[in-house]
Amino acid sequence: MNAHRVQLRDFVVSDLAGVYQVLVDNGWGHRIDSAEDLRRLVQSSHRTAVATVDGQVAGFARAITDGLSNGYLSMVVVAQPWRRQGVGRALVQHIVGADLRITWVLRAGRTGAPDFFAKLGFVPSADAMELRRR
Repeated sequence: MNAHRVQLRDFVVSDLAGVYQVLVDNGWGHRIDSAEDLRRLVQSSHRTAVATVDGQVAGFARAITDGLSNGYLSMVVVAQPWRRQGVGRALVQHIVGADLRITWVLRAGRTGAPDFFAKLGFVPSADAMELRRR
C-alpha cells in the first residue's frame, strides 16, 4: 500500500456519497438500497473505516462490537483498482485494533473472502449459527 497516497480514517458524513458508490460498484447494491440506508447502517455501527486515495473513496469497513468481548465485522469492501494493495488489510486492522480480548466474527461467503481473512488470522468456526432473514 502506497502510504503517501492511501489515507485511512473513521467514516465522516461527507464520505456518504463516495462510500455508497463504492458499495454499489462492488456488488453491495442489493444489500443497501440507498445512501440513506447506508447512513443508518453507519450510524448504528460501533466502528468504521474509510480508505481514500487522492481524496476518492477506495474502501470501507464497518463493525458492531461491545468493545470488550465480542465483535462482528459486518462489511469490508475495496474498490477494484485498489485490491491486492493492502487497503483491505488496513481497513480490517483499523476496525479490529490490537485488543486481543475481543473475538471477532464475520461472514466470508464472497469469492476470495476465506483466503483473504485467513491471511489476517481469522479461522473457520464450527460454533457460529445464524438466523437468515433474506
